[in-house]
Amino acid sequence: MAGAGMCAPLIRQDKDEVGILTLAGRWSIFGVVAAVLLAATATGAHAGPRAVIELFTSQGCSSCPPADKLVGELRNDPRLVVVSLPVHYWDYLGWKDTLADPRHTARQKAYSRMRGDGDVYTPQVVVNGTVHALGSDRAAIEGAVVTARDRGAQLSVPVQVAVANGQVSITVGKGNAGPAGEIWLWGVASAVPVAIRRGENKGRTITYSNVVRRWIKLGDWAGPGTWTVPLAQVKAEMVDLVAVIVQTGSTATPGAIRGAAIAQLH
Repeated sequence: MAGAGMCAPLIRQDKDEVGILTLAGRWSIFGVVAAVLLAATATGAHAGPRAVIELFTSQGCSSCPPADKLVGELRNDPRLVVVSLPVHYWDYLGWKDTLADPRHTARQKAYSRMRGDGDVYTPQVVVNGTVHALGSDRAAIEGAVVTARDRGAQLSVPVQVAVANGQVSITVGKGNAGPAGEIWLWGVASAVPVAIRRGENKGRTITYSNVVRRWIKLGDWAGPGTWTVPLAQVKAEMVDLVAVIVQTGSTATPGAIRGAAIAQLH
């Protein structure tokens, strides 16, 4: 049984999905805060973000609203690139997620395969492409940020995004050498309110923050480069942000994220 104040992971099973199991080895709040402060001090001169936080969430998940609220707070930290990736595998519970994308579900499963732990659940956060945590647990997320850095998953590749004259221009710098990978641009909607009429969250209106709505592959990554994308190609319903991710591996075999940036569309 979950202790007071603890939000346990969603545990369900259907023919395709197995929801997860308990999280072990939680950091104490004080230990996490101390570690995060030390990491911030050590990297204070670095102008880029310290972490990419991906939240896998669902409108049909009763455990997800606290995580959705937390992501709405974390996105205000300029040191973080925060996105929500709604998944569709709880649709059978009575409400079809209006923001879900099969690519989000595939990405979550691919992360699980690459980690080798089989953990696929909501709300789940993946930090820098390598470490996962319960999406409603702020201390666990901070701990995952520190763990990812300790394991070498640092955002060492500089990424710049500029929006002007109807175009999005992306510059990826050199950074530290590493395995080849891919560069993706995401069209992101900063705030999407949804009135949920059925299912576990029936009667609630939930605002989803930094929702990925469009995927555009800029190219393969093996070093510095520049790309330009017409703004019209990025735009989709409610999209007002653009995020760029430099990640080792591929869509099917995602590895550590090496660089990222997020910018507002004008």
